[in-house]
Amino acid sequence: MTLPAPHPPQPSLAPQARDEDLLRLAFQWAATARARGNRPFGAVIVAADGQLLAEAYCNISESGDCTGHAEINALRQLRTPAQLESLAQATLYASAEPCMMCAGAILCSGIRRVVFGLANDHLRQLCGQRIDSFRSSMAAAELLALAPQPIVCIGPLLTEEALEPHAGYWGN
Repeated sequence: MTLPAPHPPQPSLAPQARDEDLLRLAFQWAATARARGNRPFGAVIVAADGQLLAEAYCNISESGDCTGHAEINALRQLRTPAQLESLAQATLYASAEPCMMCAGAILCSGIRRVVFGLANDHLRQLCGQRIDSFRSSMAAAELLALAPQPIVCIGPLLTEEALEPHAGYWGN
Protein backbone atom coordinates (compact mmCIF):
# COMPACT_ATOMS: atom_id res chain seq x y z
CA MET A 1 0.00 0.00 0.00
CA THR A 2 1.32 3.44 -0.92
CA LEU A 3 0.82 6.26 1.54
CA PRO A 4 -0.07 9.70 0.19
CA ALA A 5 2.74 12.21 0.11
CA PRO A 6 2.80 14.44 3.18
CA HIS A 7 1.51 17.96 2.70
CA PRO A 8 4.02 20.74 3.30
CA PRO A 9 3.34 22.76 6.44
CA GLN A 10 0.84 25.57 5.94
CA PRO A 11 2.28 29.08 6.33
CA SER A 12 1.18 30.96 9.42
CA LEU A 13 -1.66 33.46 9.10
CA ALA A 14 -0.61 35.33 12.23
CA PRO A 15 2.30 37.77 12.33
CA GLN A 16 5.36 36.12 13.86
CA ALA A 17 7.72 37.67 16.39
CA ARG A 18 10.45 38.30 13.81
CA ASP A 19 8.12 39.74 11.15
CA GLU A 20 8.41 43.34 12.36
CA ASP A 21 12.23 43.28 12.41
CA LEU A 22 12.42 41.76 8.94
CA LEU A 23 9.84 44.18 7.62
CA ARG A 24 11.96 47.02 8.99
CA LEU A 25 14.86 45.64 6.94
CA ALA A 26 12.66 46.00 3.84
CA PHE A 27 11.97 49.61 4.91
CA GLN A 28 15.75 50.21 5.09
CA TRP A 29 16.08 48.95 1.52
CA ALA A 30 13.24 51.29 0.51
CA ALA A 31 15.22 54.18 2.00
CA THR A 32 18.28 53.00 0.05
CA ALA A 33 16.25 52.97 -3.15
CA ARG A 34 15.14 56.53 -2.56
CA ALA A 35 18.66 57.71 -1.69
CA ARG A 36 19.82 56.29 -5.03
CA GLY A 37 17.11 58.17 -6.98
CA ASN A 38 14.64 55.31 -7.31
CA ARG A 39 11.10 54.80 -6.08
CA PRO A 40 11.17 53.98 -2.35
CA PHE A 41 10.46 50.25 -2.24
CA GLY A 42 12.44 47.43 -0.66
CA ALA A 43 12.08 43.67 -0.16
CA VAL A 44 13.79 40.78 1.58
CA ILE A 45 13.27 37.02 1.37
CA VAL A 46 13.91 34.92 4.46
CA ALA A 47 13.97 31.12 4.73
CA ALA A 48 11.95 29.34 7.41
CA ASP A 49 15.13 28.83 9.45
CA GLY A 50 15.76 32.60 9.47
CA GLN A 51 18.48 32.60 6.80
CA LEU A 52 18.40 35.77 4.72
CA LEU A 53 18.11 34.57 1.12
CA ALA A 54 17.85 37.89 -0.71
CA GLU A 55 17.50 41.62 -0.13
CA ALA A 56 16.83 44.23 -2.76
CA TYR A 57 15.45 47.64 -3.61
CA CYS A 58 13.58 49.12 -6.53
CA ASN A 59 16.11 50.20 -9.17
CA ILE A 60 13.93 51.32 -12.06
CA SER A 61 15.50 54.77 -12.35
CA GLU A 62 19.07 53.46 -12.13
CA SER A 63 18.63 50.54 -14.48
CA GLY A 64 15.97 51.80 -16.88
CA ASP A 65 14.31 48.39 -16.42
CA CYS A 66 10.59 48.79 -15.78
CA THR A 67 10.57 45.36 -14.07
CA GLY A 68 13.18 46.47 -11.53
CA HIS A 69 10.76 46.33 -8.60
CA ALA A 70 12.23 45.34 -5.23
CA GLU A 71 10.35 42.03 -5.06
CA ILE A 72 11.44 41.01 -8.57
CA ASN A 73 15.04 42.04 -7.86
CA ALA A 74 15.04 39.92 -4.70
CA LEU A 75 13.64 36.91 -6.55
CA ARG A 76 16.31 37.29 -9.25
CA GLN A 77 19.01 36.80 -6.60
CA LEU A 78 17.84 33.26 -5.86
CA ARG A 79 19.99 30.95 -7.92
CA THR A 80 20.91 27.77 -6.07
CA PRO A 81 18.64 24.72 -6.09
CA ALA A 82 18.57 24.76 -2.28
CA GLN A 83 17.36 28.38 -2.26
CA LEU A 84 14.68 27.68 -4.83
CA GLU A 85 13.50 24.52 -3.07
CA SER A 86 13.15 26.37 0.23
CA LEU A 87 10.78 29.02 -1.13
CA ALA A 88 7.58 27.20 -0.15
CA GLN A 89 8.50 27.79 3.50
CA ALA A 90 10.13 31.21 2.94
CA THR A 91 8.60 34.61 3.57
CA LEU A 92 8.89 37.65 1.33
CA TYR A 93 8.86 40.94 3.23
CA ALA A 94 7.93 43.98 1.14
CA SER A 95 7.95 47.60 2.24
CA ALA A 96 4.61 48.05 0.44
CA GLU A 97 1.94 45.70 -0.82
CA PRO A 98 3.28 44.06 -3.99
CA CYS A 99 1.89 45.22 -7.32
CA MET A 100 0.19 42.77 -9.70
CA MET A 101 3.43 42.08 -11.60
CA CYS A 102 5.30 41.28 -8.39
CA ALA A 103 2.38 39.25 -7.02
CA GLY A 104 2.49 37.18 -10.21
CA ALA A 105 6.22 36.60 -9.79
CA ILE A 106 5.68 35.64 -6.13
CA LEU A 107 2.99 33.20 -7.21
CA CYS A 108 5.30 31.64 -9.82
CA SER A 109 8.23 31.46 -7.37
CA GLY A 110 6.47 29.14 -4.94
CA ILE A 111 6.74 31.53 -1.99
CA ARG A 112 3.70 30.95 0.18
CA ARG A 113 3.94 33.77 2.73
CA VAL A 114 4.12 37.53 2.12
CA VAL A 115 4.29 40.27 4.77
CA PHE A 116 4.02 43.89 3.69
CA GLY A 117 4.09 47.34 5.24
CA LEU A 118 2.14 49.95 3.29
CA ALA A 119 -1.20 48.99 1.70
CA ASN A 120 -1.88 49.85 -1.95
CA ASP A 121 -4.87 51.98 -0.97
CA HIS A 122 -2.66 54.13 1.23
CA LEU A 123 0.03 54.29 -1.45
CA ARG A 124 -2.53 55.39 -4.05
CA GLN A 125 -3.53 58.26 -1.76
CA LEU A 126 0.11 59.37 -1.59
CA CYS A 127 0.94 58.94 -5.26
CA GLY A 128 -2.15 59.95 -7.14
CA GLN A 129 -1.50 59.25 -10.82
CA ARG A 130 2.28 59.03 -10.40
CA ILE A 131 2.33 55.27 -9.85
CA ASP A 132 2.10 52.45 -12.36
CA SER A 133 -1.29 50.98 -13.23
CA PHE A 134 -0.22 47.54 -11.91
CA ARG A 135 -0.10 48.92 -8.39
CA SER A 136 -3.41 50.73 -8.66
CA SER A 137 -5.65 48.09 -10.17
CA MET A 138 -5.70 45.06 -7.85
CA ALA A 139 -4.50 44.27 -4.36
CA ALA A 140 -1.80 41.60 -4.11
CA ALA A 141 -3.93 39.63 -1.68
CA GLU A 142 -6.67 39.36 -4.33
CA LEU A 143 -4.30 37.98 -6.95
CA LEU A 144 -2.45 35.71 -4.52
CA ALA A 145 -5.78 34.29 -3.36
CA LEU A 146 -6.15 32.80 -6.85
CA ALA A 147 -3.02 30.66 -6.42
CA PRO A 148 -3.40 26.88 -6.60
CA GLN A 149 -1.42 26.59 -3.35
CA PRO A 150 -2.47 28.89 -0.49
CA ILE A 151 -0.36 32.02 -0.18
CA VAL A 152 -0.69 33.88 3.09
CA CYS A 153 -0.63 37.67 2.71
CA ILE A 154 -0.21 39.63 5.96
CA GLY A 155 -0.45 43.39 6.08
CA PRO A 156 -0.50 46.25 6.28
CA LEU A 157 1.91 46.30 9.23
CA LEU A 158 3.94 49.13 10.76
CA THR A 159 2.25 51.65 8.47
CA GLU A 160 3.79 54.75 10.06
CA GLU A 161 7.29 53.32 9.63
CA ALA A 162 6.44 52.15 6.11
CA LEU A 163 5.52 55.73 5.21
CA GLU A 164 8.91 57.19 6.20
CA PRO A 165 10.78 56.47 2.92
CA HIS A 166 7.84 57.99 1.01
CA ALA A 167 7.74 61.28 2.96
CA GLY A 168 7.84 64.05 0.36
CA TYR A 169 8.79 61.68 -2.46
CA TRP A 170 5.50 61.78 -4.31
CA GLY A 171 5.21 65.56 -4.20
CA ASN A 172 2.85 65.88 -1.25
